[in-house]
Amino acid sequence: MNEHPLTIRDAQISDLPALLALYQSSGLDGPGNADLARLEQAWQQIQALPSARVRLAETDERPVGTLTLFVLPMLSHQGTPSAVVESVGVAADLQGQGVGRALIKDAIALAAAAGCYKLALSSNLRRTEAHAFYEKLGFEQHGKSFQIELKP
Repeated sequence: MNEHPLTIRDAQISDLPALLALYQSSGLDGPGNADLARLEQAWQQIQALPSARVRLAETDERPVGTLTLFVLPMLSHQGTPSAVVESVGVAADLQGQGVGRALIKDAIALAAAAGCYKLALSSNLRRTEAHAFYEKLGFEQHGKSFQIELKP
């Protein structure tokens, strides 16, 4: 990939099939259980948030990675916003080649430009390689993450 430049841009609704393929290739979603109509609805909801961005990395116009960045207004920290990264996915054949690093650096720059005091993300406990990757980028483990599964 070194000979081909990587570009990162805001994704468009026409990129939904490529995003879905990246989620599946990277292991974020299982293969074959996608509902494009539901994704389009989620896309519209994300686009309605002025501080949410779905970023898409490409090389030679091939989608190779993605993440979603949310900048959240806060009342704490003297009203300083914070940022959260979700859905980081890199094509399986390009993992370890700098795509994820470029996407995270892009998100850090966007969060800093928005005046955020921190950028947070969470990672499944089983994803030890991802943890090492985030630590190499300067992330530190902070506290504990808790969740509760909600059934619609």
